[in-house]
Amino acid sequence: MNKIVMFTGILALVYQTSCTSKKEEKEEIGKYTVTSPLKTDTAFIKEYVAQIRSVRNIEIRAQEKGYLQNIYVDEGQFVKAGQVMFRIMPKLYEAELLKAQAEAKAAEIELQNAKTLADKNIVSKNEQAVAQAKLDQARAEISLAKLHLSFTEIKAPFDGTIDRIPKKLGSLIDEGELLTTLSDNSQMFAYFNLSEPEYLNYETNVKGRGDNKVNLLLANGEVLSSPGEVETIESEFDSETGNIAFRAKFPNPNKLLKHGETGKVQMLIPVKNALIIPQKSTYEIQDKKYVFVVDDKNVVHSKAIIITGEMPDLYVVESGLQENDKILLEGVQKVKDDDTIRYDYQKPAEVISQLRLKAE
Repeated sequence: MNKIVMFTGILALVYQTSCTSKKEEKEEIGKYTVTSPLKTDTAFIKEYVAQIRSVRNIEIRAQEKGYLQNIYVDEGQFVKAGQVMFRIMPKLYEAELLKAQAEAKAAEIELQNAKTLADKNIVSKNEQAVAQAKLDQARAEISLAKLHLSFTEIKAPFDGTIDRIPKKLGSLIDEGELLTTLSDNSQMFAYFNLSEPEYLNYETNVKGRGDNKVNLLLANGEVLSSPGEVETIESEFDSETGNIAFRAKFPNPNKLLKHGETGKVQMLIPVKNALIIPQKSTYEIQDKKYVFVVDDKNVVHSKAIIITGEMPDLYVVESGLQENDKILLEGVQKVKDDDTIRYDYQKPAEVISQLRLKAE
C-alpha cells in the first residue's frame, strides 16, 4: 500500500513538473522582440531602368540615285573613318564630269579669243567679261559634277560598327535611301529617369552621394566591370511622368555594350530623415511587403509598407510607418493578426548595430 502511494506521488510530481515546464516553454515562445524604425540621414543604392545608346549612332544613306555596284563591308564589321563601304554605279556621274570639263575647255578658248579681240578694240570689254562669266560657270559645273561623283562612294564618317545592310548588290538605290547604320561603341550612354524628390535630394546633398560614379547592371544580372559617371541632367521634367532624365557615360573597351541594349543604372541616393527597418521584420504577400505593428494593448496588426530603397539587412521605408511605431522584429512567421503578445523592446539603434552592416 505504501508503495502504491509513493508511486502515485512520484507520478503527480512528474506531471506537475511537466506541466510547469510546458507552461514556461509556452510563455517563453509567446514573448517577442519589438523595435521601432530608425530615423536618420543615409544613402542607399537604387536601380533605375536604363536605355543604352552609342555615343554616336547614325544612319548611312545614299546621296545619289543609281545601282548598288559594290558592297565592301559586312554586317557587324568594324570600319575605320574614311573607309569605303558602298559604291553606287558611277558611269552617269563620270559622264557628267567629262561633259563639264569639255564645256570649261570651250569657255577657256572663247575667253582667250574675246580677250585678244578686246585688246585690239575689235570687241568691247563687256564681251570679254561675258566670256569670263561663262568660264566661271563651266568651272562651277566641274566642281558640282565632281561632288556628285564623290557621292557614289559612301565612306565611314568615323570609326564604328556596321549594323544590318538591307540592300543587296544590284539593287536600285534612290537618293536618301537607307544603306545601313553606323555605331561608335567606344563609349556608351545610359539614359535613366529620376523622380522630382530624388532629383532634389541628389542635387542638394552632394556630400551624401559622394561623387557622380554609377554602376551598370546588365540583363544577365552581372555588373559591368567599368563604372560610369553621371554627365548631364536634362533641363526639363516630363509633364506626364514627373521625371527628369539623367545621362551617364560608360567606357566600353571590350565592345560588350551595344546600341539599343537595356540595363539598370545603380546609383547612390542620399536621403534625409529616412526611416530604416531591418529586413527580417518584414514579410511579403503578392509582391507587397508588410510588418506587424504592436498597439498600446500589445495586439499585433499587419500593415502594408512601401520600400523606397534597400541596403544589406535594411530597408528604407517610403510610407506606411511612423518613427514611434513599434514593429515586431522576430517571430514574424509565428504570429497572426490580432494576436496578443508579450515582448521586450529593443532600441532601434541597438538593433541596427547588431546587423551585418550598419546604416551609414
